[in-house]
Amino acid sequence: QVQLVESGGGLVQAGDSLRVSCAASGRTFSLYHMGWFRQAPGNEREFVAAISWGGSRTDYADSVKGRFTISRDNAKNTVYLEMNSLKPEDTAVYYCAADRTRFSVTAGSWNYWGQGTQVTVSS
Repeated sequence: QVQLVESGGGLVQAGDSLRVSCAASGRTFSLYHMGWFRQAPGNEREFVAAISWGGSRTDYADSVKGRFTISRDNAKNTVYLEMNSLKPEDTAVYYCAADRTRFSVTAGSWNYWGQGTQVTVSS
């Protein structure tokens, strides 16, 4: 089992950059695929990015490709989402997710979730 805690959200202006982090508990973090999802008010939770347990595979939503970068530091039990050229439509609560076996764009496929961190981008 793994527990996830996101941090680093905040209020930024359009065009700014922001990095959100997700710290995981437990000694088996390196065995988990990790993902980032986001949810805006009135919308369903949507896939943003994912990284495989060893970091060799990444995947991004088309809406963030080229602007966002997911990375992980297994020694620190932490996964990051670097967000550049932020747009107002990136405003959402960003959630970290983990799963031992599934690497999916579908939120329902992920087994563990953090509580989320708010990212607000003003125009």
